[in-house]
Amino acid sequence: MIIVMKNGVTAEQINEVARHIESWGARAHVDRGEIQTVIGVIGDKAEILRKPWGSFAGVEKVLEVSDPFKMASRKFHPTDTVIDVEGVKIGGGHTCVIAGPCSVDTEEYVLAIAKAVKASGAKMLRGGAFKPRTSPYTFQGSGEDGLKILQTVKKETGLPIVTEVMSVDQIDLVYRYADVIQVGARNTQNFNLLKAIGKMNKPVILKNGIATTAKEHLMSAEYIMSEGLKDVILCLRGTRSYETAMRNSLDVALIPYLQELSHLPVIVDSSHSTGARAYVNPVAYAGMAAGADGLILEVHPKPHEALSDGEQALLPRDFEYLMRKLDDLKPFSQKDWVKFDGENGAK
Repeated sequence: MIIVMKNGVTAEQINEVARHIESWGARAHVDRGEIQTVIGVIGDKAEILRKPWGSFAGVEKVLEVSDPFKMASRKFHPTDTVIDVEGVKIGGGHTCVIAGPCSVDTEEYVLAIAKAVKASGAKMLRGGAFKPRTSPYTFQGSGEDGLKILQTVKKETGLPIVTEVMSVDQIDLVYRYADVIQVGARNTQNFNLLKAIGKMNKPVILKNGIATTAKEHLMSAEYIMSEGLKDVILCLRGTRSYETAMRNSLDVALIPYLQELSHLPVIVDSSHSTGARAYVNPVAYAGMAAGADGLILEVHPKPHEALSDGEQALLPRDFEYLMRKLDDLKPFSQKDWVKFDGENGAK
C-alpha cells in the first residue's frame, strides 16, 4: 500500500508517519517528488490498513497496491529513477549508450573498440569476462585476465565498465573491477544470485529472461531491490518465440509498458535480440524512438575474429552511423503519452 501525503507536508510530518510504519513492523519507502510525497509501505497490508491514518497530520489518503512488485513500482516511486555511474546518468530523460565487444579478447582490440565507441558517443564500455554459453565446448570467457584488460582500458579511456556476473561465487572478483554489473537472461530468475547482488552497492543491468513476461522481469528486479539496492536498469533483449528469423523477438511496445509500471530506466539490447548485424541498428533505432533510456550494443572491428557472437557485432563505422542517426531522433517519452479511456477515447 501507499500513503499519499498532502501538498505542503513538512519533513517532520513525513518522518512521523515513517517512524510509526517502522514501529508497526513494516518498512517505509519515502519518495519525495516535486509536487507530492508518497510513502510506500511494505509489510502486512491487512494489519497496516487497520491503523489510524486519519489521525496523522499531512496524510491525504491511503491506497492499496495490487502489484506483486513494490519497490520497482511507479506507484511506490512516482518519479523516474536516475542512476549515476561516475558522472554518466541514465533515466529521467538522461540517455546512455553502452558498447563494446561481446567477449574480452586482446587488450589491443578492446582498447581500439573503446576509443572508437567513445569517439562516436558511447558513455560506457561493455565486455564479457565470464560468458554463459549454450554449448559447454564454446569459449567461456577469459576470467580475471579479461577483467584486468577492462580495467586497463578504463584507465586510458575513462569509460565505466559493464560486465556480467554469472554466479554468487564470482561476485567478490567481478565487483573489484566492474562499475556496473550485468545479469544475463539465463540468470534472470536465479533468485539466490539476485538477492546476493542486492546486498552490494553497484548498479545492475537486469536482462529479461529467455521466456519471461514483463511482470516476471519486474519481480526479478524486486528480488534485487528488496535487499536494499535501488539502482537497477531493466534491459530488453527479446524473448524466445515461434518466429525463427531472428534469434529472439523484441517487442518495443514493452518499453512504454515497463515505464508505465516502473520508475526504473529501460534499455534495449538489439545485438542479442536479433543475433544478426544487419538488424541491430534498425531495432536499436526503433527502441530509442519508442522512448528507451539507452542501448547496450556489441561492436568489433573484425567480427570474424571475435571470440563469441561475431555475427551480431557492429563494425565501428556501423556504430558511428547509428549514433549520428540517433542525434536527430526525437523519441517518445512517458510525458508524451496520450492516456486512453476505452469508452471515451483519448483524454
